Amino acid sequence: MTETTQALKRTALHAQHEALGANFTDFGGWDMPLKYGSELAEHKAVRSTAGLFDLSHMGEVYLTGPEAGVALNTALAGNLSIMKVGKAKYSLILNAEGKIIDDLIVYRLEEEKFLVVPNAGNAPVVAAELAARAADFDVVVDDASGRQSLIAVQGPNAEAIVSKLAADEATAQAVAVLKYYAAVKLVLGGIDVLLARTGYTGEDGFELIIENEDAAALWEKTVEAGKDHELVPCGLAARDSLRLEAGMPLYGNELSLERTPFDAGFGPVVSFKKEENFVGREALEALRGTTPPRKLVGLKGLGKRAGRGGYSIVKDGTVIGEITSGQPSPTLGYPVALGYVDAEFSATGTELEVDLRGKTLPFVVVELPFYTRAK
Repeated sequence: MTETTQALKRTALHAQHEALGANFTDFGGWDMPLKYGSELAEHKAVRSTAGLFDLSHMGEVYLTGPEAGVALNTALAGNLSIMKVGKAKYSLILNAEGKIIDDLIVYRLEEEKFLVVPNAGNAPVVAAELAARAADFDVVVDDASGRQSLIAVQGPNAEAIVSKLAADEATAQAVAVLKYYAAVKLVLGGIDVLLARTGYTGEDGFELIIENEDAAALWEKTVEAGKDHELVPCGLAARDSLRLEAGMPLYGNELSLERTPFDAGFGPVVSFKKEENFVGREALEALRGTTPPRKLVGLKGLGKRAGRGGYSIVKDGTVIGEITSGQPSPTLGYPVALGYVDAEFSATGTELEVDLRGKTLPFVVVELPFYTRAK
């Protein structure tokens, strides 16, 4: 073990991953499972049966108080104060220039209590920004990222697996009726859980937020519940290929401090109707109605070789963009990619090329997502 590895943060489930023979990688300063065996097999399990993920590197920041909703409306781009209790919403936190600090999910747990889940590498920054932006409001900001863990069960068999953790029919029914982008507090496997029907794979699935001391027990109980449903532990490699097929952005690739919501096609996430003067609003108001220089698009490869992040996108010999994420799609059988292209070349059906280390191969702009699950 290197000094670098020792310096990385570990989740409460690290021992479980070691026992499963995981290959680890540095992700946002965390020592995370990249894969346990074959990332292709893990990817296919999520599409056909179910996958189990440790996402405890994600952050959990709670805002509680009579002005929690107003504080969030000032801090974030979306209109969070109108959310109903038990619902979730995708949102963005911006800087004063309207550039993206992070994308995140907000849950309204009670009338005066919200949970914000930022990305792993950005969690400390987001927690600090939320605390600073909420300072003038009657609200308490609690960064619980170091105290809580997050386990995800994703795939067609996810509901059946999570329902088996219920001790009675009423709890199992509560799992079954939970809507997409909603959350509820339940006891599962004898453990207090915040259960959310959200995910990052394009499949049906659940995320279970628990205290760190309960993580190992819940992981083992979920593994046991999944034995009859072909549940497979999955690492970050499969998570990345799954989210790419689903057309979901990754911070650091598609989203960054160099991009506005308009660049990434997330204009609808921004609420200009709300009264609050959220951070970045003035900068974005000036851009409303204008076309960004480059837009994020989906690209389908017409050959067998995949474009990778950083590869140039070309039109008639001129570089007009760059791939941000790309690889062969295990589900679809052809290369897929996300990338930014000059706005004039962003229309669906536009034929482009990608420079694959000196050789250009044909790609075409397609609608996102690449993959949609059957419902």
